[in-house]
This record gives sequence, C-alpha cells and structure tokens, in this order.
Amino acid sequence: MTSDKITTNEKQGGDVEILGVKEMDAVEVDAVFGFQGEGHIHYTSMGWVQAAIILLKTQVGLGVLAMPSMLQMVGAVPGTIIIVGLGILTTWCDYVVGTFKRNHPEVYSVADAGYIMFGNFGRELFSVAYWCFTVGVAGAAMVAISIGFNAITDHATCTVVWVVMAAAISCAAASIQTLNKISLIGWAGVVGIFTAVIMVTIAVGVQERPAAAPKTGPWEKDTHAFINAPIWDVVSVLSTVLFSYSGTPAFFGVISEMKKPQDYNKSLAVCQFLTTGLFTSIGLVVYFKAGQYLSTPALGSAGVLIKKVSYGIALLGLFASAILFVHCAAKLIFVRVMRNSPHLTALTPTHYIVWFGTTVTCATLAFILAESIPFFGSLLGLIGALFSTLMTLQATGWMWLFDNWHRRTQANPGWGFWPMVALNVFVIVLGFFIQITGVIAAGMDIRNQYRKGAVDRPFSCKDNSK
Repeated sequence: MTSDKITTNEKQGGDVEILGVKEMDAVEVDAVFGFQGEGHIHYTSMGWVQAAIILLKTQVGLGVLAMPSMLQMVGAVPGTIIIVGLGILTTWCDYVVGTFKRNHPEVYSVADAGYIMFGNFGRELFSVAYWCFTVGVAGAAMVAISIGFNAITDHATCTVVWVVMAAAISCAAASIQTLNKISLIGWAGVVGIFTAVIMVTIAVGVQERPAAAPKTGPWEKDTHAFINAPIWDVVSVLSTVLFSYSGTPAFFGVISEMKKPQDYNKSLAVCQFLTTGLFTSIGLVVYFKAGQYLSTPALGSAGVLIKKVSYGIALLGLFASAILFVHCAAKLIFVRVMRNSPHLTALTPTHYIVWFGTTVTCATLAFILAESIPFFGSLLGLIGALFSTLMTLQATGWMWLFDNWHRRTQANPGWGFWPMVALNVFVIVLGFFIQITGVIAAGMDIRNQYRKGAVDRPFSCKDNSK
C-alpha cells in the first residue's frame, strides 16, 4: 500500500531530511495538503469514528423518508431487493474509492481521479459534475429546512425567509475549515435524522389507522408484495434509491483528512451497514403500516403533531446536510485554487479571503438555485440522474479497471481477476442505464408539471409544507 504521508525534519538552512519514522519535532507533509506544521492548519486529523459519522451523514438525509414511497411504487419485495442490492453495490464502489486513494495519494476529489484516468478532460468533467451535485444537494437541504420550519410554525412567515436563514447558517458553519471539526455537527445531524425517522416509524406502528385514513368507519389498507409497475416507475425507484446512496464522491475528501487512511474500511463498514439497514427497515415498516395513506415525505404519515415534532428534531440533520455539502463544494474549489501554494494550510490573509469567499459563493449559489428555479425538486432528480450516477457507479468502475487492467497480461492474474472485471463492467453499464433512463424520466416529470400547471413562480412565499 502506498502511504499518503511522509515525515520530514527541517535542517538548518532549510534543507529537508526524509525520515523513516516520525519524531517529536517532525513536520508532516501530506500528498494533498503539503506541510502541516506549526502555524498551519492540520487537515489530516480525523479518526475513523469521526470519519464514519461524516460518511453516514453524506448518505443519510431526507432520502430515507422516500423509501416507503419507493416500495409503494414497485411493491415491497422488488423495492427491498433494489434498496439492499444498491446498498451492497455502492458499498463496493465506496471500497474502490479507498483503494484508489491509497494507490494515488495525491487524489483529493473525484476530479483528481478523473485527471489521473482521462487527463484534463476527466478533471474538468468530474469537477463540474461534483460541484453541481454538491451545490444541488445543499440547495435541496435548504428547501427541506424551509419545509420543516413551515410545518412547525404553520407557515408563520414567507418561505423565502426560512431559506435565507438556512443559507446564512449553513454558510457560517460550513466555513469551519476541517472535516474533523465538522464531524461534531455531523454527530448532531445523524442523531437528529435517526431520532426523527424512528419516532415517525414508532408512531405509525402504534396507531390504529394512518393519519390520512378515514377517521371513522371501516377502512382497508392497500399493500402489495409485488406490483406490475410501469417501466418508468421502476427507473424512478432505481434513480431515487441510487441518489440516496450517492455520497460516494464526497468520500475522497473524508479519507484525505483521516489520520490513518488505512482505517477507512472500518468507517465505511459502519456507514453502509447502518445506512442500508435504516433505509430497508424504515421503508418496510412505514409502508406496511400506512399503505396507500402514506405521506411524502414520510414525516407526515403519523399526523400533524408527530409531523411537527419530528421535523423539529430532523432540522438538526437537515442543517448538517446543508453545512456538509456547502463545505464540500467550497473545499473542492479551495483545494483546486490553492494547491501547491503555502496558502493552502498557512493562516495567511490570502488563505482566509479565498476560503471564506468560496463558502459564501457556494452557499449563495445553492440558495439562488433552490429558489429561482420553480421545478427545483425535479431539477434535483435530473442532477442526481446525470451527475451522481456518473460519479458513484461509472467513475468507480473505471477506477478499478484503471488500477487493475494491467494484470490481464500476467501469467497468473489471480482466480478472482476476471470475475472482478465482469463486476466492474456491469457497474459501468448499469450506471449508464440508470443515468440515461433517469434523465429521461426527470425530463418527463418536468414536462408533466408544466402541463398540469403545478410549477410555482421563483422566490415564492407559498407554504411548501402542505
């Protein structure tokens, strides 16, 4: 395994001596961040538990609340197979991120991986894709925060006010410079979203009838193990579930800031086990208890009171999502601009101006994108299908082939080589299938919204929690 850190001592006169072991007065040099000695920011300071929390927060957001409706669209059995199957597949993709990073220590983002594999074209393609993805998710989180405040306060003020507040708080907190410190917010976010969805699940489970069902008289619950779903419903479920697992491109930044990158697999195992278990259990319990009276998002399925309480708790997770993705979007630009410069880690005026400038810019653009485009929800589906699929599936398939394809000429490449080639080719092909069909489905959804007159105006004060 290639290490991404070396240890040096500075001799008199400024020469640098490479040492085999770390000593008390050693200065750490990182393949991405460079010198991190005294007077510099120490980015590589995150333990594996903090890394697991950050990974978990990139995966678990309001996407978990869409899982019951996914089962409603295709049936409980096919829906569960899709959720668990994509959970296993994306775990492999996330594992490849770790091996690629260890083989190429200079990689900080999926854009750097694109440059190694495809040159300047790959770097620019994945830079644009990753930045659009992170800013889009940050904007979606800000809109979700406004939904939460409208639900709690019964629409006490204009919705735009809530989004402005969300953007301002997210920008301020995202300006924290290292993921190790951001992980404290991640802890609160994970606890918040887990508590909210478990509360709703328990409330739905103990109620005699769903909140949306007839209040009196007989009623029937309509649930199905299998549904003869139209192909576009299946495509929509595939795209939505994959989007919910698509924290993968952010994992490069997490492993880059770990003290011991070799512990990444432990963080990944915890993250994916909890994510897949939560997606599956919440989806099944809420679907089978609420049936056709399911609300979307699922927080409304247990009635108005539980909706308000659960949104109040979930706001911690929603703010954490907005903060984390604004931070990731800003860090991509910051590292790209300041790389190979002493200002990357040195606490200079240039460092602060560029860093705060990138966070303010990314938060502002996320706000404008979310509020100025009337069909933002469908646009996010389009962004997810177009970009998150590319970076989660196709990119990781290419990474494995890039690092291992040379083994085909060896006399004995190993018994598992060709099966692994087949697996990664399948990952790439599946990625293109979901990407192309997902884009078509999102485009059809936008067209249908216009036809139905369901598209609102930009910067609307309308209550978006109904």
